[in-house]
Formats: sequence, structure tokens, C-alpha cells
Amino acid sequence: MPTSAGRLEQLEDRIGHTFSDRAILVRALSHSSAISPAKRVQNSYQRLEFLGDRVLGLTVADILLKRHPDDNEGELSRKLNAVVRRQACAEVARDLELGRFLVLGESEARTGGADKDAILADVCEALIGAIYCDAGLQKAYDFIATAFAGHLRSARKQGADPKTELQEWAQSRGLPPPNYDVRKRTGPDHAPTFAIAVEIDGFEPALASGSSKKAAEHQAAEDFLVREGIWSAAE
Repeated sequence: MPTSAGRLEQLEDRIGHTFSDRAILVRALSHSSAISPAKRVQNSYQRLEFLGDRVLGLTVADILLKRHPDDNEGELSRKLNAVVRRQACAEVARDLELGRFLVLGESEARTGGADKDAILADVCEALIGAIYCDAGLQKAYDFIATAFAGHLRSARKQGADPKTELQEWAQSRGLPPPNYDVRKRTGPDHAPTFAIAVEIDGFEPALASGSSKKAAEHQAAEDFLVREGIWSAAE
């Protein structure tokens, strides 16, 4: 039985927290497919997922502020997105083997729900919400800092300035520096929008828009980096 005391103890050992109220943990592991329609709101992980998503964002933002005191808002945002994206949450869930402990309806279990990225990402956030409800922010903070440690370390590259990153990437391959071409300017003088394409020999241009040339250039460079697999997409 996925929610037996012995199995819950195994999971508590994995996550480093013993729940005062194990009913919260069971709810964090319960997919809506396993709950009768009348009780899904109260007894599935959906509400805890909502809470955990916010706790995760707050915690990661605080960690990044402390670790990267010289980063501007844009750099911090890129790092944040790299850590809290759904794929990262699914990877953390796999590291913890949360799929083994999920409570799924018969049809969802039969179709491999315990290994679906979407469900694993959800239950990871629900688990964070459950820890927060059971023991407060510091316990949730400690769990996130440990469980997401690898993603927090790798976020450094995501936080780099995309124009600088793209120029260094081109230079390392013996290519000319990227060229930023203004393709269109629209809107009134006090609130213009610029469409700018970044061009590198041998590659399709990446086009992006922004309220300034600088913003559009940065976005175009970032889009190019993601498209070519140099940076992973922030989800």
C-alpha cells in the first residue's frame, strides 16, 4: 500500500523530514485520479502544489540574492527560471523516487503516471507545500536548498548575460561576432517597440522584440542560445 506507515517512513528518510501530521504527506502524494470527484479539492495534491510553487519561488529567489550579490534583476530572473522550471522539479522528484510513493487512480497508473514529467513536477511542488504546512518555512527552505542544490549550481550559466555568452560562443567556434539588425520599429515615440534579429553566419537569425534596443537584443540573443541548445529552456 503506497501510504502504509513503513513506506511513508522510507520517504521521510529520503526527504530528511519526519511529518508531525502524515495526513499532509499522504495528500501531497495523492493524484486527483485516485480521489472521488467530490473530495478532489480537499484530498488531492492540487492545493499543496499551488502553495509549494510559491514557497519554491520565494526560497530560490532568496538563495540567489545571497549567492549572487552583484547580479541585476534580469540575471537573477534567468537563474530563478532555470531552477524552478517544471523540468527541474520533475528531475528532483526522480532523484527522490517520488514516483514509487504516488497514489494514482487505476487508469493513470496503467498509463505510466508515476513516470510522467507533469505529474512528477506537480508532486515535487506539493511535497514542498506539505513540508511548509507541517513544519514552517525554514524546514521547507532547508529541503529546497538540498534537493535543488545541483540546479542552483548549474543556474550560474543561465544567469550569464546572453549577449556576452553568445559572443563568446561564436568566438570559440571561429565565427564573426553576432550582428544585431533592427528589423522594425513600431509604436509612438514615447513607447516604441523594437524588433531585432541576431545574425550569425551559418545560422538562422533569431528575432525578438522589446521596449528598447538593448532589451530586444538581449532577448534575441537568449532565444538564439536556447534554440541552439546552448542554454536549456526556462519553463
